[in-house]
Amino acid sequence: MSKTAIIIMSDPKSGNEESIGKALNGLVAAHDADQAGNQVKIIFQGTGTRWPSILEKEDHMAHKLYKKVEKNIVGASASCSALWNAEPSGVDLLKGNSLPNEAGLPSISQLQSEGFGVVVF
Repeated sequence: MSKTAIIIMSDPKSGNEESIGKALNGLVAAHDADQAGNQVKIIFQGTGTRWPSILEKEDHMAHKLYKKVEKNIVGASASCSALWNAEPSGVDLLKGNSLPNEAGLPSISQLQSEGFGVVVF
């Protein structure tokens, strides 16, 4: 069994096809790995912390896919959420990589030490 960490950093506020394409491809990659029986972790980081509240909306084109992989979501960066004024509803705020005067970010180093391959979208 392999381990894959999907980090979604694309900015939904950019309003372009590339941004939704990256988010969709991240979710599809997570679904693919999960269906293959692999361990998957999805993390929203940077301006990508804005995605959870958008993908929760039933009328969004990626909502059904988001719900299929929701069990694999470990959370969103606490520092990035604060910096980019994101409210990542329904997901935990991750603080494993603490920085001075910051809320904390996910730890890529920790993921790698746990044997996860990291893919960024």
